Amino acid sequence: MESPGTLNGSWTLLTGHGHVLVEVARNPEARIRDISLAVDLTERTVQAIVADLEAAGYLTRARVGRRTRYTVDPDSPFRHSAQQGLRIGPVLDLLTAMADVDTPAPAASPPHRPRLPRGGPA
Repeated sequence: MESPGTLNGSWTLLTGHGHVLVEVARNPEARIRDISLAVDLTERTVQAIVADLEAAGYLTRARVGRRTRYTVDPDSPFRHSAQQGLRIGPVLDLLTAMADVDTPAPAASPPHRPRLPRGGPA
C-alpha cells in the first residue's frame, strides 16, 4: 500500500498512535489484523500501540465473546503542550467522519456484455 507520504518524503501528519486511535474510533470492533491493514503497520506494532494507548487511558478494551471491543475516551487530552487543554474527541470525530466519506464503495459488477458467436465477429 502506497501512502501519501512516500510521494513527497517519509513523514506523515499523524503518528502511528494517531492512526491507530482514529481507526479504533472508526471501528471499535476491528481486530488487530484489521487495524494493521488499515494503518499500514505490522500487527506487532499495532499491538504495542494499543497497549500504549490503553495504559495512557486513551482507550479501554473489553472482551465480548471471542472478540475484543475497544472504546476511545474522547475526553482524553492531547499530550503535546501546544494543544494543552484540548481533548481528542472533536478531532477524532472530524477524522472519522472524513474517513467514512472518503472510503470507496465496493466496486460494482461490470456491465453484462453479450457473448459473440463462436469464431468471433463476421
